[in-house]
Amino acid sequence: MAIDRDTVLRVARLARLELRDDEADRLTGELGAILDAVSKVAELDLAGVPPTSHPLDVVNVWADDEPHAPLPLDEAFANAPSREGDLFRVPPTAGPEVSA
Repeated sequence: MAIDRDTVLRVARLARLELRDDEADRLTGELGAILDAVSKVAELDLAGVPPTSHPLDVVNVWADDEPHAPLPLDEAFANAPSREGDLFRVPPTAGPEVSA
């Protein structure tokens, strides 16, 4: 499967991306290489291969929710950088325009 520059530009427009000419050219080549690689998989005879979503036999381990006694506040705040009453006090993550 091939992709041309017009298709790249159309998809970019649908995604509301503005591409420069050099970016459109580069993406056309890169997407073409990706589509070529994917098309090679389609050439394989996979008739006897069962469908899978993961190469390893992964099984989720779930535990039932069970109520427990809450952690004592002093233990919960033991590693906190700062505490204000029963709340964690953390440094601001926004710029200086937001006051703590």
